[in-house]
Amino acid sequence: MIQSMTAYAQAAVSTELGELSCELRSVNHRFLDVAPRMPEDLRAFEGDLKDAIGAKLARGRVDVFIRLKESENSSLEPNLDAADNLQSLLDEMRQRIPEMQMIRAIDALKWPGILQAKKADPKVMKAHLLSVLDQALDGMVQARAKEGGKMADLIRERLHAMSEVVKSVEAFLPEIVEAYKARLDEKLAEIKDQLDPARLEQELVIFLQKTDVAEELDRLNVHIEEVGEVLSKPEPAGRRLDFLMQELNREANTLGSKSQDPRMTKASVDLKVLIEQMREQVQNIE
Repeated sequence: MIQSMTAYAQAAVSTELGELSCELRSVNHRFLDVAPRMPEDLRAFEGDLKDAIGAKLARGRVDVFIRLKESENSSLEPNLDAADNLQSLLDEMRQRIPEMQMIRAIDALKWPGILQAKKADPKVMKAHLLSVLDQALDGMVQARAKEGGKMADLIRERLHAMSEVVKSVEAFLPEIVEAYKARLDEKLAEIKDQLDPARLEQELVIFLQKTDVAEELDRLNVHIEEVGEVLSKPEPAGRRLDFLMQELNREANTLGSKSQDPRMTKASVDLKVLIEQMREQVQNIE
């Protein structure tokens, strides 16, 4: 299945601490490059997050945004370290100022840092994180597949157009060869007494070899067929398709360099335009 490397997806789940959300954005990249941004309390699970992404995506730059929106009604718990520090401070103050009154419990609870949001069990938060990530990944895979299907259709359209160009060259190629031979025979008739027949034959063979494009047309047909086959395979195909685009471009360039007719020159240009259009799509295929 052809998948695009450009996609977006998001998901969210409710936890005892609030809403945990995951946002994924991906663009094309030679390899899989995961860049997570997440709360420090969840940073310990970064490796698990990357493993989960690697299990479903093969290539692309993936930006991951994990956010925890704490609930206004989330439960609080005392920060015992902060309470101990406050107690030490009060004891020291009473030693210096014996007549200082004791502060009320309600006032102590208002002291900065005395109360903190209740922390969830790390195992539970890991489960929530992987759950919301899995939902977002499913959305991204679907988005990539949908976009990839459109890209595959565009490439198939270009492949069909290339096949038509190759067929047109195959159709008028014999005409070009006969026309050239006629012109050559006419010129040779004028100067045949001045040239060595063996040398003439040798030069003719060399020229025909340099202008024969049958092999290039055969290879173009083979590569066009192979691109179609790769588009139908389930595994990631971006790298293979990129290589085939290079091979197609090489044959199209060779066809142009051997051109002896404006029609063949135009065919070479048309092929290269179609190949470049396919290459732009291939750059975004996983």
